[in-house]
Amino acid sequence: MHAPAPKHIAVILAGIDEEYQQSVLKGIIACAREQQANIACFTAFGGVLGSGLYDIGEYNIYNLIRFDRFDGAILMTNTVGNSAEREKVLSRVRASGIPAAILDGSDAEEFCNIRINNAKAMRRIVEHIIEEHGAKRLCFIAGTPGNPEADLRMQSFLDVMAEHGLPVSEEDLFPGEFRPADGARAAEALLSSGKPLPDAIISANDAMALEAMRTLERSGVRIPEDILVTGFDNTFYAQYHCPALTTVSRPLFDAGYQACSTVLRVIGGEPGGQTVSMEAFPVFRESCGCTDSEETDIRRYKKKTYELLNSSRTGVSLLNRMTSALAEAETEEALLQSIGSFMHELQCEKCCICLCDDWQQAFHEKGAEEEQPYCVSGYTETMSAPLIWERGTVSSISAFRSGEMYPVQPESGGNVSYFLPLHFRERCLGYYIITNSDFPLKSSHCHSLMMNISHSMENVRKLLHLNNAVRELDRLYVIDPLCGIYNRNGFIRLADRMFRQCMESGDSIMIAFIDMDGLKYVNDNYGHDEGDFALQRLASVIRDICTGNAVCARFGGDEFIAVASGVAEDAGTKMEADFKQHLAEVNGIIGKPYPLAASIGSFVTNVTPEMKLFSLIAQADQIMYEQKKRKKTSRYLRKD
Repeated sequence: MHAPAPKHIAVILAGIDEEYQQSVLKGIIACAREQQANIACFTAFGGVLGSGLYDIGEYNIYNLIRFDRFDGAILMTNTVGNSAEREKVLSRVRASGIPAAILDGSDAEEFCNIRINNAKAMRRIVEHIIEEHGAKRLCFIAGTPGNPEADLRMQSFLDVMAEHGLPVSEEDLFPGEFRPADGARAAEALLSSGKPLPDAIISANDAMALEAMRTLERSGVRIPEDILVTGFDNTFYAQYHCPALTTVSRPLFDAGYQACSTVLRVIGGEPGGQTVSMEAFPVFRESCGCTDSEETDIRRYKKKTYELLNSSRTGVSLLNRMTSALAEAETEEALLQSIGSFMHELQCEKCCICLCDDWQQAFHEKGAEEEQPYCVSGYTETMSAPLIWERGTVSSISAFRSGEMYPVQPESGGNVSYFLPLHFRERCLGYYIITNSDFPLKSSHCHSLMMNISHSMENVRKLLHLNNAVRELDRLYVIDPLCGIYNRNGFIRLADRMFRQCMESGDSIMIAFIDMDGLKYVNDNYGHDEGDFALQRLASVIRDICTGNAVCARFGGDEFIAVASGVAEDAGTKMEADFKQHLAEVNGIIGKPYPLAASIGSFVTNVTPEMKLFSLIAQADQIMYEQKKRKKTSRYLRKD
């Protein structure tokens, strides 16, 4: 009897480098591995660098997801700062009809909702600051606007302030996006306002609260003596900061575990739309003036601190070594080989780099008439996986459909794959897949590493097009645009090389000079377009007779030249005969009211050290001119 096929669950979130996301993910992963389900985690780092174009490239990873290929989904859309992207994901999950659980998703009641009673815990924090510590003026550092969880925390703050009859002005509310820099900006604004500091700062999360504390302390402000500060999430840094941060502890691991367990039960046949409620509780510590009631686990602190320091040290080392190695790569092959040499340091079972078909194409600036020929939203229908590293073995796949997402589908259960965007600015290059590795969760350098690879790939792409541009400019420099053969520059470059080789070897050289007859007559009577046509046909005749190592060029105006090395004494005579024959054949084909005609003069000589190339060209020109004078010409040619 065959074992049932493993279930596949998509997890959507942003900011995997934050402790909240990591704690929830650990719970999801623990449950999935217990039940041998596969997790595909689609994560972005949007809203981190303050660049709208960069965010477009990050959030594009969500466009890769084919929800119809998954059995269920877990949505941590409360971590996605961009409301439009968040709603787009929710709409697509609704349309797919697959079972889904959402973390703290009050804006998606139709999904199984894993709720932590954050509002109650936030109320208790604010009430404590007002009632126990007598604070009158409180400021609030908010989370991402439009984020349901951020809005709920701020509303809880406002409700408690109103219930206690305490006013809140606009200048007491500081916008943020749950990032440390938001806390620093809020503290700087307070310090530079020229007004007395508020009694307390209530922050929507620990990251902003801790950075606000550090900014204030650098300016000599004491916490809690001069101002009280609270956070939310009870992160490791909140627990072991000095002073320890008053915050809210939430069962994040349990919430993740419950989300995964609930989705798997619904996949198994249980009804959807369930709500699982969990409690959060405040933890009062030194930053609000309370004595920390928790017993500090020094052993845990020492171990965790060492792990963080060691992870940072090894991460910086990896980043620096990879940066140096990638800087030397000038081709796609060299770049991928260099990346592959570092994969074992990610301690993963498998890592894939998947590239769009058009990733190497040139692109145009906005406003260009041509449509941009590269992906900004979505991925090319066909992708390649030029680097698949699996337990030390490197392979590749030349083509797979982006709708499959994986270049090679997982066959067993219990796998965790992280899908990360590979892009330059808004331009989509592809994506990474890291399977069964703690690196994306544990390393604070994962984002930097991904950016480094992306920028290196963009450098290779630009170098490729720069080299192509140089080659094209060189071609334009030596090719006559009308006739499609060498111009004077190209001829001199090649002929001079040939001339020197003949001088060194003592070989013979042949030079033929050709001058079109009657070009002025054609221009005057049939127009310059017809004159250009005549020049092009004459050039094609000359090109056809220049076989072997012979080269030809338009020397200027209606003058053409050909040169060949290592030829027999009668090479000039044979070329002249071939020329006349081909010219007659072309005249028979084009059927113009004028004859296509030209005079040719050639000679063959052994090259000696005292000879000069231009002297030989002048000699061939003189022979051609003498033949032109002796030539019996038609009436219109005599007018020329």
